[in-house]
Amino acid sequence: MFYIFLSICCSVTVLVLLKLAKRYQIDVYQAITWNYSAAIFLTWLFFRPQQIDIKEAPVFIYLSLGILLPLLFVIIATSIKLTGIVRTDIAQRLSLFIPVLAAFLIFGEKPNTIKIIGIAIGFIAMMCLIPWKQRNAVRRRSTNAWLYLMAILVGLGVIDILLKSVSKSSVSFGTSLFAIFVIAFLVAFIGLIYMVYTKKMLFSWPHILIGWVLGAANFGNILFYVKGLNALADHPSTVFSTMDIGVIVAGSLVGLFIFREKLSRLNVGGIILAIIAVLIIYFPEIFNF
Repeated sequence: MFYIFLSICCSVTVLVLLKLAKRYQIDVYQAITWNYSAAIFLTWLFFRPQQIDIKEAPVFIYLSLGILLPLLFVIIATSIKLTGIVRTDIAQRLSLFIPVLAAFLIFGEKPNTIKIIGIAIGFIAMMCLIPWKQRNAVRRRSTNAWLYLMAILVGLGVIDILLKSVSKSSVSFGTSLFAIFVIAFLVAFIGLIYMVYTKKMLFSWPHILIGWVLGAANFGNILFYVKGLNALADHPSTVFSTMDIGVIVAGSLVGLFIFREKLSRLNVGGIILAIIAVLIIYFPEIFNF
């Protein structure tokens, strides 16, 4: 539970930094690119990764994660412009159910009634926490906008599944994480060079420092997330569900107390239901009468 708590804190820190980036007109793509350079350094510092044996390493998973991680950042930013924050938010939250289903169908976890009830309550809580009445006045229309929403829903779910697969690999976690971050940085850096060369973006040195701060939080998020998966190797759905629901609750509370965002009665009810869902999912024996 402690690892999941730390991962939630790091994840919410990333969300706060991205929200502040918009307020202070920071180029998110440049920050995302340099965030992976910080993640590479921190992985090397804490884990001292060793040389990878190509025959044993899940190279396809490394490549998939290395491409998906920076790509999904871009897709989420584009989706907000095309479909609005509300619809993008819904897609991110619904992605929870892909790794939860994978826990039962792929990773061999045995479902039980109490845990299924907890997941169902968590789904209801997420629906209650969505700001249904908000409207994005600057939203652009696009006939293909729904494709971005589907990409977010599927992409985030696939990333969770791949991270679980990495944690089960014979290659050490630190070595795997180092390889993933190197690939992600190369992919993002190539994109950065292209956009600067084509004058679609103006390079700014301060973004390197901003990216390093973002990278420290991002590194912590993935580090503790995978440690949580390792600690509860036989119950991946517990980690998937608790992590996603926890981020939603923590994000809502941060928005309320720090950014002074208003919560409706439905939102407050959603937070209460989410807490109940986490308790049921993480401590099913308490509710097993």
